[in-house]
Amino acid sequence: MGRSSPVAAILLTACALACGGEPASTGSRQRLRIAVIPKATSHEFWQSVQAGALKGGHDADVEVLWKGPAREDDRDEQIKVVEGFLSRGIDAIVIAPLDKTALIAPLRDAKAEGIPVVIIDSGIEWEGYDSFAATNNRLGGQLAAMTLGEVLGGSGKVLMMRYLEGSASTTNREEGFLETLMRDFPDIEIVSSDQYGGATVESCQRTAEDLLNRYTEIDGIFVPNESSTVAFLNALASLDRPSHTRLVGFDASEPLVDGLRSGAIYALIVQNPMAMGEIGVETAAALLRGESVEKLIDTGVQVVTASNMDEPAIHDLLSPPLSDWLP
Repeated sequence: MGRSSPVAAILLTACALACGGEPASTGSRQRLRIAVIPKATSHEFWQSVQAGALKGGHDADVEVLWKGPAREDDRDEQIKVVEGFLSRGIDAIVIAPLDKTALIAPLRDAKAEGIPVVIIDSGIEWEGYDSFAATNNRLGGQLAAMTLGEVLGGSGKVLMMRYLEGSASTTNREEGFLETLMRDFPDIEIVSSDQYGGATVESCQRTAEDLLNRYTEIDGIFVPNESSTVAFLNALASLDRPSHTRLVGFDASEPLVDGLRSGAIYALIVQNPMAMGEIGVETAAALLRGESVEKLIDTGVQVVTASNMDEPAIHDLLSPPLSDWLP
């Protein structure tokens, strides 16, 4: 049998990714296989990470296997995904741990088998990983506080809804927001900062509506991820709250960009999830080829408002070329 054509190899790879099957072989030698495990697969954020991972796999000439739990609170399922990949003999793992401690044991097992581990998006309380590529999440929270504090003129009532207990990335955003707001804007009253929305838009929206009904006079709101921002956007609309309430959210998706353009959202703190996936895979490939890599890689964070959202660099963050890479 002759060698597979490049086009055939790409099609076989896409099938393996889409169907969750075993990776395809190209010719007589199987390519290096890198498992990419997101926190979940339902949010647009993770679609951007997947597109970046596939781009990184293309550029590094490695095979990317993508699989994760459906929900960001399913720790047991993410552990099973890691264990399943280990049993299949993959060459490296790129993972966004949905819990900062629950994934330590299976990732330690991977390292014991000589499998490089690259962490993306959210940290873990374990130093055995090879590299960590992510947003500076505490800085993201600090930028949110500065943005909201300045638009409110340093006074008013603000609430923050937390996302999910155990999520290191959002916890760092929340802590960065609170410490900066309390330090730099002492005349702003934080009326609530201890309520968690949970892993879905639906659970976040229920909590958001409860908070808005409890605190009827709110000048500013901060929420730390895509689903919680969508939830508060929906809650503000459903309760017909005053337009002067300034919402600062995190991440970008079509409804959030629409909300930013309409003025329903004042600002979004935007990461670069496509770069996160791409850098994660390229870093894992470099490790497999014996190259040295950085222990910590900052993938960037931006404040986006209606005034800068159409700038070319910002536009690419809000509307990444997903269709070029997703199967």
